[in-house]
Amino acid sequence: MANYKNIKGFQVQSLSTDPAASPITAGSWASGNNMNTARRINSGSAGSQTAGLVFGGGPPYKSETESYDGSSWSEKGELNQARRSMAGMGTNTAALGATGYNGATRNTVESFNGTGWTELTENNTAREEAGGAGTQTAGIIFGGNPALNVTETWNGASWTEVSELNTGRNALGGTGQTNTAAICATGQTPSPPATTLTELWNGASWTEVAETNTARNYGTSMSGSSTEAMIAGGNSTAPALLANSEYYDGTSWTEVNDLSTARNQSGGLKVGGTAALSMVSGGYTTTVVANTEEFTSVDTPYWITGQIYYNSSSTNAFKVTQNPVPSGTWASGGSMNTQGYALFSLGTQTAAMRAGGYGGPPVGYQANVESYNGSTWTAGTALGTGRNNEGGTGSGTTTAALVYGGTASPGRTGKTENWNGSSWTEKSDLNTVRNQLGGVGTQTGTLAFGGQSSPGPGGYTNSSESWNGASWTATPNMNSARGGIVGIGQTSTAALGATGYGPGPSPDLVENWDGTSWTEVAETNTGRGNVGARGGTSTYGIVASGYSGSSRTVNTELWNGTAWTEIANVATARYGVGGQGATAGAVVIFGGNTAASDPAGVTTTEEFTAGNVNKTITVS
Repeated sequence: MANYKNIKGFQVQSLSTDPAASPITAGSWASGNNMNTARRINSGSAGSQTAGLVFGGGPPYKSETESYDGSSWSEKGELNQARRSMAGMGTNTAALGATGYNGATRNTVESFNGTGWTELTENNTAREEAGGAGTQTAGIIFGGNPALNVTETWNGASWTEVSELNTGRNALGGTGQTNTAAICATGQTPSPPATTLTELWNGASWTEVAETNTARNYGTSMSGSSTEAMIAGGNSTAPALLANSEYYDGTSWTEVNDLSTARNQSGGLKVGGTAALSMVSGGYTTTVVANTEEFTSVDTPYWITGQIYYNSSSTNAFKVTQNPVPSGTWASGGSMNTQGYALFSLGTQTAAMRAGGYGGPPVGYQANVESYNGSTWTAGTALGTGRNNEGGTGSGTTTAALVYGGTASPGRTGKTENWNGSSWTEKSDLNTVRNQLGGVGTQTGTLAFGGQSSPGPGGYTNSSESWNGASWTATPNMNSARGGIVGIGQTSTAALGATGYGPGPSPDLVENWDGTSWTEVAETNTGRGNVGARGGTSTYGIVASGYSGSSRTVNTELWNGTAWTEIANVATARYGVGGQGATAGAVVIFGGNTAASDPAGVTTTEEFTAGNVNKTITVS
C-alpha cells in the first residue's frame, strides 16, 4: 500500500512547535552582561557576538574601549582621540575606528591591535554618523552628517573616494564583510528625516534594493553581511525609540522578534557579527545605558509547502504548511489625496509612490505625485509632464525612479523622467513612443515593453527596450504585440509581461523575459488589461483587478513560477490601478476607475498581507 512518504517524499512528523519560515524569523533577543561604561551616540563597534569590541561614544566624548568574550566585558587601551558618532569595522583584535565628532567633525582614523590604538592616515572627508563595513585592511565608510553621499574605501594604507551613495544621508546603519560587499539601510535625509532606503555596494557602485519595513535613523544597530543582515532599534517619528528588528535575506526585509528594550544610539557588530548571531550594546532609552542584548536564531523545523505534521504540544492537531500568499487577505489602507487612474506606481506596501494618471475632465492628464508610508499619503514634487498610462520602474524604493512613455497632451509621448528623491529631471526619450506599456527594474537598469504606439488595432507593439541610466537600446521583441500590459519583476533581466489587449493575443497571455529573450508561459485564469498589484518577482508574483471582457474585475491571482492560482479578491472592482510590492505577500493597490459614471477615478487604497502558513486540517 502506498504511503504519504513515498508519494510526497517526506513522512508525517510529530512536532512540538509549528514550523517557522527560518531559524532567524523564529529567533529572539536575550540579555547579556552590561558593559563597564554606559555610552551612546553611535559608539564604534566591530567583531562578533562572542568576540566583540565597542569604542568611543558619549556623552560627551569617550575614549574607553571594551572587549566582549560572549559573557563579560573587559577594558582595553583607550582611543587616542576621544569622540562619538564613529564608523567601526573589523574584529575585536584587529579593528578600525574612523571619523567621528568631538566638538567638530573628524577624519581621524585609528587601528586597534587587541591591546591599544594607533593613529593612521586620515580619510578624505571629515564626517560623523557615517556607516562602516569591511576589515582593518579593507574597509569602507559611507554617508555621514550632513546627509553626505561620499564613499571612501581603505586598502590598509590610504583612502580612495569611489562611487557615491544614490541618496545622501547620515545616522544610517551599515555592515559587511569586505570593502567590496556592503549594505547600508535607513538613515536621515533632509526630507524625510527617517527613511527606509537600502543600498548594496558591489565594489564598484551602489544599487538601491528593497526598503526596510520601518523608517528609522539616529543610532540604528546593524550587523551581518550584504546578503544576510540584521537591523535593530533606532529612532523614528512615532514612536521615537524603536525596538523593531528586521532581517534581510538578500532580497527583502522581514520583521523578526523585537529587542527587549527600545533604544537608539546603540552599537552593532560588523565582521563576524552575523545576522543570526547579532548583538546590540549601549544606547539611549530614557537614559544612557550599558546593557547588552544578543540575538540567537532557533533550531526549529522549516516551512516546507505541503508538509503535513502533528502538533503534539498545544493544539494536538494535524496541520499542513501552506504557501503564505493564498491564505492572505485584503484590507483598507489610507486614501490618496487626489483621485486618479491609469497611473504609475513604485515602492513597497509600506513605502509606495504614485505619479501621474488621469483625473477626468477638466483635470485631464495628471502630473501630481504622492507618497505612502503605510498609513497616509503625502503630496510630493510634480512630474514635469502630466501623463497617464505611462510605464515606470524603481524596484523597492521611492527615492530613485524612472517614468517613461504614456499619454500626454497632445498625444502619446516617449518622454523619460528621472526621480532622485526630491526632483524630476528629463532624460533621453524612448525609441518607440507608446502608452499602456509595461516596465520592470531599477532607475539605472530598466526594461520597457509592449504598449500602443498608434491608434487602432494595428497600433499595438511588441517592442522591448532597455535603459542603462543614460539611454534606451532596443532588445528582442515580445512574441505578441499588446497594450494594457503589466510588468512583474525587480530587475531588468528577469521579468513577466502579463495580460493586456491586442489585435490577436488573448488578454490572459503571459510571457517570461530571461534577460535574452521572451518565452510564452502559463496563462492567467482571468484575461484582463490595465491590471494593478504588480508585486513580487518573475518567479513569484501577484496581479489584481483590471478590465476583463466588458467589466471591471476583483480577481487576484498568484504566480508560483509555473502556474497561476486564484486567491482572495480585492474589495472594489476597478481598472487602471496603481499597485506595488517587493514581495507577493505584501502588496498595495490604489486609485483606479470603478465605473463609467466616475471618470475621475477613486482615491481608495487596499493592502494585501499573506496569512498564516500553518493550517489545521479539518474534516468537512
